[in-house]
Amino acid sequence: MDLKSTLPACFLLFVVAGAQAQVKKTEKKEAGVVKALDSVVLNAYKQNIPYLPDAEGVDIFAGKKTNVVVLDPGMGNMSQNVVRTLFAKVPGLNTWDMDGAGTQVNIGFRGTDAHRSIEMNMRQNGYNTNSDIFGYPENHYNPPMQGIQRVQLVRGSAALQYGSQFGGMLNYVMKQGDTTAAFTIQSEQTVGSNNLFNSFNSVGGSQGKWRYYAYYDNRHGDGWRPNSAFEYHAYYADADYQFNNKGSVSFQFSRMDYRQQIAGGLTDGQFAENPRQSFRSRNYFSPKINIPAIVLHYNFSPQTRLQITSHYLFGERSSVQFINTPNIFDTINASTGTYNPRQVDRDFYGAFATEARVLHIYRIGKVTGTLSGGLRYFNEMTKRRQKGEGTTGADFDLHLIGPYGVDLRFRTHNYAAFVENIFQLTPKLSVTPGVRYEIIRTTLSGVINHASVPVLYTGNRSFPLFGTGIQYQANASTQVYGNISQAYRPYLYANVTPADRIDSVDANLKDSKGYDIDLGYRGNINNVLHFDVNAFYVSYGNRVGQLTLQDGNNANYLLTTNVGTAVTKGVELYAGISVPRLLQFHFADYDIRLFNSLAYNHGRYVNGAINKGGTNVSLKNNLLEGTPEWIERAGITFQYKTLTSSLQFSYVSKSFSDANNTVYNPTGATGMVPAYHVWDYTITWRFLQRYSISGGVNNLGNATYFSRRINMYPGPGILPADGRTFYISMGVKI
Repeated sequence: MDLKSTLPACFLLFVVAGAQAQVKKTEKKEAGVVKALDSVVLNAYKQNIPYLPDAEGVDIFAGKKTNVVVLDPGMGNMSQNVVRTLFAKVPGLNTWDMDGAGTQVNIGFRGTDAHRSIEMNMRQNGYNTNSDIFGYPENHYNPPMQGIQRVQLVRGSAALQYGSQFGGMLNYVMKQGDTTAAFTIQSEQTVGSNNLFNSFNSVGGSQGKWRYYAYYDNRHGDGWRPNSAFEYHAYYADADYQFNNKGSVSFQFSRMDYRQQIAGGLTDGQFAENPRQSFRSRNYFSPKINIPAIVLHYNFSPQTRLQITSHYLFGERSSVQFINTPNIFDTINASTGTYNPRQVDRDFYGAFATEARVLHIYRIGKVTGTLSGGLRYFNEMTKRRQKGEGTTGADFDLHLIGPYGVDLRFRTHNYAAFVENIFQLTPKLSVTPGVRYEIIRTTLSGVINHASVPVLYTGNRSFPLFGTGIQYQANASTQVYGNISQAYRPYLYANVTPADRIDSVDANLKDSKGYDIDLGYRGNINNVLHFDVNAFYVSYGNRVGQLTLQDGNNANYLLTTNVGTAVTKGVELYAGISVPRLLQFHFADYDIRLFNSLAYNHGRYVNGAINKGGTNVSLKNNLLEGTPEWIERAGITFQYKTLTSSLQFSYVSKSFSDANNTVYNPTGATGMVPAYHVWDYTITWRFLQRYSISGGVNNLGNATYFSRRINMYPGPGILPADGRTFYISMGVKI
């Protein structure tokens, strides 16, 4: 970690110490005094408390490591979903900057894979949005940030309430209609570098027992690199009917689709020569995800609440690409006089899930309790067709001139039950034990290698997960929390699909299982300082990989099996402070806020081996792939009346793209990912009550960097991050 990244952390730690020294003095001076002029600042802080309450709705968060993010155009680029700025206050967030389109959200925590948030339990209004949460949990669906009210995050302890994935749970809480007006309209138009244009438009309001909200978003541009144009559409509608004073039902529909040209990866030499160049002009990717949902809320009493969600996710992901490493160019074949055929891959998803949750507050003797329990049913069919021989054309053409090399059907049934209970042992001390029981039934059928190899696989398994949280309220505004919870990740469909005749799948293949431990201290000091400091330990066992073995005839074959265990341990720190309040300068018109978000991740393999060129190589003591040791984000925000301006700094240390810790590969598909740092600037001004103007510069210093190497889509090779770009938005709300 270099000096540039440590300066913000050291400065804010100094400020934290100063804030603590000022608490008693400030409390004495403000005792009994009403300061109406501070209302804007105080309200802003209440909205930006960085963690979730003990219980909210039908969910329990006591004793867990949580975050809540209130999205603000003054803090980051919402029109392009620039996650490193919008989620900058979440320590440990590992995000891949792959392009400026904002069509994908790639995040991970504590050593988990960030590729399309594949190791996150992704939700919207409480229901899953992963394309296939059990067999192919990539999250193709990503709504525009302008339509989101806030984001809830729970780390590894989320597995008890929400199910699979070591990365935790992320829930988008969508905006709702204005309860004070029958009809409102909001429109925000954005233009920017590389012919970027984004049009976000929403309507909402309430009338009688009905409340509604809907938006449409269209985003398109040419991209920072050649051959990276995109066209994105997103739709959302919510009609909420309050059928009596105890209950309501919401009818929701979401859709997102986009088509993006894929510029492809680069070798190290090509990246050094010119990171903007591209050698792929015929590669395209296009997902389409639809999610109709019904959400029922019913309050039997102030102490008992019920929520039932039912949703159906259906859609597809399609790609047509010339698949080869970047040192092989996509050129005219001399023998045919045309380009070579491209590869066509298509998935089709259909998933139904119903989840019922209840929260009940009770009292037994002197002990107050909060019980949260639920049942879940999930049923998905995924159709996978890959390695089809596509056309020799140059446009987005999914037609075939040869059959699919892979044609499979995956079916998953899941039943789950969970219960967690807050036992409030004393006014300050609570303990929250919990248990979840999972039943998973997976079947796979079809053919591979152009129908020459039939595939039939069935995997039935069930297991419990246990966990306990503890929380101590040190005073009215600070608390100590701790948690230990088991977590798991189902093996993916790809893990149980032989690639060819020499591949075999372990009949005893197990889901990845482990546990997550958190211990932290969080709260606020006199509404001057908000902080959250915690240490964590994540054990990720039964990781899936391939080993080279010999059969009875001494012939080598590849076995897909559980290859080892990885452990990530470290520290996460968040601190946010108001400088004027720290210095006891109280003005209604302005505020200056600093924040620091720092994480140290020590990710290592503690045992295991993996195939490398036909030989099994030990993984012990290797760094966990895709896991930077240091992730630092810091920023300063200046607010004057309705003008907000922010400058943010991000530093990410080096990492490796594979478990073997390859330093260099001539294709660029594997190797080291060097450390990088990026500056971002945003500004927004609201005026005449109805209007706003926002703008900013991404990658202000025009840093040349990349955060991702990959040996598959959308590479292979190095995927450069965007250089300096700008944007400006005009908005109106009537």
